[in-house]
Amino acid sequence: MSFEWFVARRYLRSPNRPAVLRLVTAFSVIGVAAGVATLVIALAMNTGFRETLQDRLLGVTAHLSLTHPTGSGGIQGYGPLAEKLQGVPGVKSVTPAIYQTVLLSFGGQARGAVVKGIDLALERRSDEALQKLSAGQLDFSPDADGIEGLLAGKQLADEWKLRPGDYVTLTSPQGRLTPFGLVPRTRRFRVAGIFDSGFYDYDENWCFVTLSAAQNLAGASDIVNVLEFRLARPELAAEIAPVIERAAGQGFVATTWMEENRALFRALHFEKLVTAIFIGLITFVAGLNILVVLSMTVTDKARDIAVLLSFGARREQIRRIFLLLGMTIGAIGVVAGLVVGYAFTYIVGTYRLIPLDPQVYAVPYVPFHPSLLDGLWIALAAMAIAVLATVIPAREASRLLPVEILRFE
Repeated sequence: MSFEWFVARRYLRSPNRPAVLRLVTAFSVIGVAAGVATLVIALAMNTGFRETLQDRLLGVTAHLSLTHPTGSGGIQGYGPLAEKLQGVPGVKSVTPAIYQTVLLSFGGQARGAVVKGIDLALERRSDEALQKLSAGQLDFSPDADGIEGLLAGKQLADEWKLRPGDYVTLTSPQGRLTPFGLVPRTRRFRVAGIFDSGFYDYDENWCFVTLSAAQNLAGASDIVNVLEFRLARPELAAEIAPVIERAAGQGFVATTWMEENRALFRALHFEKLVTAIFIGLITFVAGLNILVVLSMTVTDKARDIAVLLSFGARREQIRRIFLLLGMTIGAIGVVAGLVVGYAFTYIVGTYRLIPLDPQVYAVPYVPFHPSLLDGLWIALAAMAIAVLATVIPAREASRLLPVEILRFE
């Protein structure tokens, strides 16, 4: 054990220190621990929201969407084009789809909804929403009356008390021209199943029908308005998009999932930055407490320092004693904060102890995803603050003059 560490431990553990000094030391440790724990919890919550929303978005939406310019009437010959683009490196699947906004009616109630027409054989392998049925079955085949099936979201079904076997009416604004004017297209569908994607907006507003039914409802021929791509690595969507555009030919535009949800993820990133800055002020205040503790220790131990200097201790050794003292206080607080922070996020995240309103937050509970990298930089930042707080008191301790202090002893 080095001389500096031996003296620093004695100063820290001495039972003869003034009560005020012991109290301020305890507050310093608690302050550092509180700052570190709060940062761990806040960043784990932010990361949890971002990753949960991202996972659920990627489960029910395309990683990359290929569309034709506005006014082109959709994508014709989409089958051969999809087979051609399936060979682009990094692409797992290509599925055609047609989207339209319709009026959904049931039991005297009506509301707007988004209907997605899909090729069930292709879509069921890639869209997680179709794999998470809470009721019914994935069967769009017509019943005895020739009425085709439809999948409705769980939130919509709960609000309207929809059950498999019920019949709903879809009215499309894409009407047909008759001698009496433009008449909206209307079709009845049988609720075949209820999907639960876990993402409120989709469970509340989306329905699935077959591609042919959606085309018939829209009054369109055998065309689609989008080709949807699932990628092996969704984070590479921005790099694969230009390749797909070139392979598709002139006039096609590829849009990534990051571009479609840019505002959401930018807000979460900015929130994480602001959270780190403002909660980091707690650790900064704790660093000021360390400075106060060491300054009071220098005053209290001035005679001891003078004796050590008179016995031959070097001023660098005195400086290191107080540096070690401040680093020890900071390290104890950092370790305690990390333990409390990670324990809290594990327990609360695992057992989902904090519920949320999914209509507001899109998820029914607060998700916590702690990151070891976040913990590392939090610990380094807290220790840096603790070290900086020791510089001035350590320098003042090393500058004490033994003659002046011991003159009247």
